Amino acid sequence: MTKAELCKSISAKTGCDAQTVLAVVESLMVEVKESLEKGENVYLRGFGSFIVKQRAEKTARNISKNTTVIVPAHNIPAFKPAKEFVKLVSKLED
Repeated sequence: MTKAELCKSISAKTGCDAQTVLAVVESLMVEVKESLEKGENVYLRGFGSFIVKQRAEKTARNISKNTTVIVPAHNIPAFKPAKEFVKLVSKLED
């Protein structure tokens, strides 16, 4: 599902116009990005958490030049789904 399809679906279910829904979805995404940028996690009960994971420094290899490269420690964004969300998705396999 794309962002446009998500906005259409929400618009149809709530009765709000598509432009308002698009603005809300965009602002949600901006807020999540800004919070993670500050190092703050975002918790949405029943859905999941957007968290910042820390990766340790490691040694990698450049195979084409046959050299080692040090990859510095860095942070990455991650999503951890809520238990209820995982249960709903796992029921799809049954």
